Amino acid sequence: MKGYVFHGPGQAAWEEVADPGLEEATDAIVRVEAVTICGTDLHILKGDVPEVRPGTVLGHEAVGEIVEVGSDVRTVRPGDRVLLSCISACGRCHYCREAMYGQCRGGGGWILGHLINGTQAEYVRVPYADLSVYPLPGGVDNEDAVLLADIFPTAYEVGVLKGRVRPGDTVAVVGAGPIGLAAIATARLFAPERILAVDLAASRLEAARKLGAEAVADASEAPEQLMADLTDGLGADVVIEAVGAPESFELCTRMVRPGGHVANIGVHGKPATLHLEDLWIKNVTITTGLVDTRSTPTLLRMAAAGRLPTSQLVTHGLPLDRMEEAYEVFARADETGALKVVLGGPRREVVPVPTA
Repeated sequence: MKGYVFHGPGQAAWEEVADPGLEEATDAIVRVEAVTICGTDLHILKGDVPEVRPGTVLGHEAVGEIVEVGSDVRTVRPGDRVLLSCISACGRCHYCREAMYGQCRGGGGWILGHLINGTQAEYVRVPYADLSVYPLPGGVDNEDAVLLADIFPTAYEVGVLKGRVRPGDTVAVVGAGPIGLAAIATARLFAPERILAVDLAASRLEAARKLGAEAVADASEAPEQLMADLTDGLGADVVIEAVGAPESFELCTRMVRPGGHVANIGVHGKPATLHLEDLWIKNVTITTGLVDTRSTPTLLRMAAAGRLPTSQLVTHGLPLDRMEEAYEVFARADETGALKVVLGGPRREVVPVPTA
């Protein structure tokens, strides 16, 4: 088969790789129908995630069809159309028992496209399939479903829930890329008074407006002053960091009010300064996190009911074999206007396999 293989910082290619096979009785093999590129993949290519070894197929978001399962897999079978979670869960370790699947110590966690071959390929092996894939409702299209593999659970869990967004809050989202936009969309579920989106790209700020941000600010034009003006000098109740850069994190800490919450989503490859000389007296809570994907079933039901604006985030569609072009489009988002780039062929109807 072919896959998008990482060869070191700044080096990757769509090339021939070995077909995946079952390695454990809990594995499934999935034929990839739709896949997308995450900002984390760009961080890997920059060298920000040194755990990724050269030779690894990238990607951790996909929709596909089960083609083979191990003998211990009980919840899916060949022919099922499924969502592949960005997080794998053994279901047995201390953290999985507490639904902290992102911290799995039994061989799961974020492993696809990180510690093992990922989803940006024609086929992928999925460990712990019973807890790591989700059968899809027939009414959810591939390009909508694939956004539930990572960005919507991440934005919702790590940004909105950890940030403790409440009705009537003022929320700032720093970074209006796909994760930031998903944070805006899911924060609105909690009826905040206002949401301010901060970014450098005018196209992304416009997308933020369309998804419900009442105010937008150019990151280069002192957005903390705009936040102060909007809140009579108090600052935001919740600030969500969705970039992964030292300057964006430090901006978040300047925008939050006393007693407020900074929820960091961004993947950071460099140290950021924590200005405790200013923050120690302000009762500020700062949270970080890797998504656990425990919200995925809820988000799937909401998507099936038309309650999530998934399709608004998809700006480009390409065949799977144009992966290198897709990375170029996604990496130059300020020029191309790209939000999410979805790769794959048209959806095929899956005919149930009759049982004996």
